Amino acid sequence: MGLLSLVDRNKCLSPRQGNAYLASQVIYAAGAEGLAWRVKSGVVRLDTTTKNGDLSFASLAIAGDIVGCETMLFGAYTFSASALTHCELSPWPEGEPAGASESLLESLALAQRRAADVIALRGGQASERVLGLIRLLGDGAGRVVLPTRQDIADITDLRFETILRIIKGLERVGVLLPVKMEGVHATRGYAVNLAAA
Repeated sequence: MGLLSLVDRNKCLSPRQGNAYLASQVIYAAGAEGLAWRVKSGVVRLDTTTKNGDLSFASLAIAGDIVGCETMLFGAYTFSASALTHCELSPWPEGEPAGASESLLESLALAQRRAADVIALRGGQASERVLGLIRLLGDGAGRVVLPTRQDIADITDLRFETILRIIKGLERVGVLLPVKMEGVHATRGYAVNLAAA
């Protein structure tokens, strides 16, 4: 399920219809008209469209990031966006124009840092890539909601089977401890103990 087909794109709900998205729900498709959005919570996956029409992983957006701001220049989304975890979005810019320009500059700086983080997830030792993603997605309380195993494979540029083996290994040594989280599938919510790594 890592790549979405053209048929899946047609099922997307316009962000204008609501601000909350369930994991794996399409938020918007490349080429569609729409608004810019700030990610209030959760993780958004951004994909580019390949020559044959499939979607391929491009980047991530997490709480505080702005997605879709290219619509303000080009009138349409450049990337397709889907929820990796339950997420909430709010229209951007919020408030006064001066605040919006400051917010955009801050968001651009965050986007550059996020791009560097994502590039680092696609090279090096396999287990370090997965641990890097866990660090990136973890909350301040030592918990993480992991994307689907296929999404993790797409993000880290690893094979699905490798991801399964690494996650099981991290559970075995106590880095990932499964926990129940409201609204989160049982195989995706974890308490994180990076000291055990």
